[in-house]
Amino acid sequence: MKIGLRILLGYFLILGLSAWLILNVVVEEIKPGVRATLEDTLIDTAQMLATLVADDVAAGKVTDSDLMKRLQNYAQRSIDANISGIRKTSLDYRIYITDKKGIVIFDSDGKDLGKDFSQWNDVNRTLQGKYGARSTRSKVADEGSSVMHVAAPIMDHGNIIGSLTVAKPISTINPFIQRSQRKILQRSAWLWLGSLLIGLGFSWWLNRTLRKLQTYAASVENGEKASLPELGNNEIGSLGRALEAMRDKLEGKQYAEQLMHTMAHELKSPIASIQGSAELMREDMPAADRQHFLNNILEQNSRQRQLIDKLLALVKLEKQQSLAHVQLVNIPRLLALIAEDANPRLLAKSLQLKQDVDTAITSISGDELLLRQALGNLLDNAIAFSPAGSSIHMQARLHISPHNADNAASVHISISDQGPGIPGYALDKIFDRFYSLPRPDAAKSTGLGLPFVREVALLHGGSISVSNQVDGGVVARFCLMV
Repeated sequence: MKIGLRILLGYFLILGLSAWLILNVVVEEIKPGVRATLEDTLIDTAQMLATLVADDVAAGKVTDSDLMKRLQNYAQRSIDANISGIRKTSLDYRIYITDKKGIVIFDSDGKDLGKDFSQWNDVNRTLQGKYGARSTRSKVADEGSSVMHVAAPIMDHGNIIGSLTVAKPISTINPFIQRSQRKILQRSAWLWLGSLLIGLGFSWWLNRTLRKLQTYAASVENGEKASLPELGNNEIGSLGRALEAMRDKLEGKQYAEQLMHTMAHELKSPIASIQGSAELMREDMPAADRQHFLNNILEQNSRQRQLIDKLLALVKLEKQQSLAHVQLVNIPRLLALIAEDANPRLLAKSLQLKQDVDTAITSISGDELLLRQALGNLLDNAIAFSPAGSSIHMQARLHISPHNADNAASVHISISDQGPGIPGYALDKIFDRFYSLPRPDAAKSTGLGLPFVREVALLHGGSISVSNQVDGGVVARFCLMV
């Protein structure tokens, strides 16, 4: 099954289940919601009417009162109202009044006059000063015959002298409930249909985009000339660009290997020739000339050998996908060793190395030799570009990420100098192989130090950055995950 179809099925299944659950809850809540609204209306009506009839009930004028006669004739009024498409042609309130013993003394329907209603919840609880209401079927077997009754106390000088109940058949609100449920079901069906169309469109787009990426990957695998297709600014586009970058990097590494073999072949002969010349210079010649040429030959010989060694080390490192030797590396001890290694060069330029290591930092997992070489390279660069008599600051800090659920920690090691800084045109090139800047002492480097440092950082899951400081000099930041 294709991934697009899997995503579509999963999407529609989740959407369908969610919509069904929500729809089920909404539809089931309509009926009790409407009934609660009806009950609220009945409470207001009962309370108002109980207040209006209180004087007549207290005076015993229930049958002779004009108000009671009007209530008696209430249901006889004609009405023809259209309520949101539902026609209303009858007035459905039934009103009855009981005395304080629960005996019916007024009934708008006239059928229960004189009966004892003291056991009905609406009357019984109201006469006790509580909220009284009930829902009773007029036909026991017919759920649709339920009638809602809500009572209110009739008060006289703070005493309950009776109760007034307003009743309304629940069947009168069923058309509104059914219409709401019908509309919800209809619109839900449209929602499901729309969701299906959206899901189909998304599945088509995803399959189309993945097919482009698959075709590109197949072309690369076959060694064909292929350019990355337009995949959009999204996760798939990011994946495609990552594959393109990986391809470029792999091709770059192959080039580096070829370059290494070429340079090794080209440089071995000159080195042997220089060495031979140095031996021949043992013949008679002025001592000053002999010493000058000898020093020059040996210096060039040493530099070319150094170039080969560093290039071999870099290419070997670039081919590694993971660390070959992993052990616990004590960071404070490692920094102390690096400082000790650099001490002769620091003394030669009267440089002061200031160290500031966070006491919370202990050990990390890594390759101690590679880390020592990488950090040593950074310190060597700082020494080379620092003016005599200045200072170099080596700092190590423990960072806890607040945005990571695992509270991931990292060690940030920075080495800063007070040198001339990096020219703007060179900032994007300093990690390129063989790229180097002129040094104050006129010595030329191999241009392989920073690429080596970057590979060491990547193998340790870390990063390296080099930038100019605001107040002058350069700072190199080497970050390692704990």
